Amino acid sequence: MTTIPDPIMIANARPVGLYRSTKTYDHNEGLSCCFRQWRADHSHCRFIHGYALAVKFTFAATQLDERNWCVDFGGLKSVKAWLHDTFDHTMLVASDDPELPRFEALADAGLAVLRVLPSVGCEATAQHIFEAVDAIIVTQTAGRAWVESVEVSEHGGNSALYSRGR
Repeated sequence: MTTIPDPIMIANARPVGLYRSTKTYDHNEGLSCCFRQWRADHSHCRFIHGYALAVKFTFAATQLDERNWCVDFGGLKSVKAWLHDTFDHTMLVASDDPELPRFEALADAGLAVLRVLPSVGCEATAQHIFEAVDAIIVTQTAGRAWVESVEVSEHGGNSALYSRGR
């Protein structure tokens, strides 16, 4: 005897559809910052060096909004402002950098705009951006949409991607 599958069980077993959209802030956006990766003692990256960062976001949602959008690109002004505040003409230093007091003295003297992060590097920067912007997007969309991934490019040849499963 052949059993006919229950259509409700089949429908519930299907993966949920996912909408995605992307937004890129290119190297010409003005996100020019300096890094110091003190743990890279084998590399020139241990010295202060800079990049004009590019950032690519992938947003995701299982439902579109009332305009049939995953994320309203016009509503990303706060994201752009946060990126500029964090990365435009700033110096990124890890919170455990042994030279942190010197960098803080530079900032106190008005010679640098210091951003102290848990860790520094392209991968860690992608994670930092992901966490901050995901909170903004989830709040703006009441949880309907989220950041699926963030890719940070130092230049055309190097980038790092951070994503977290939902």
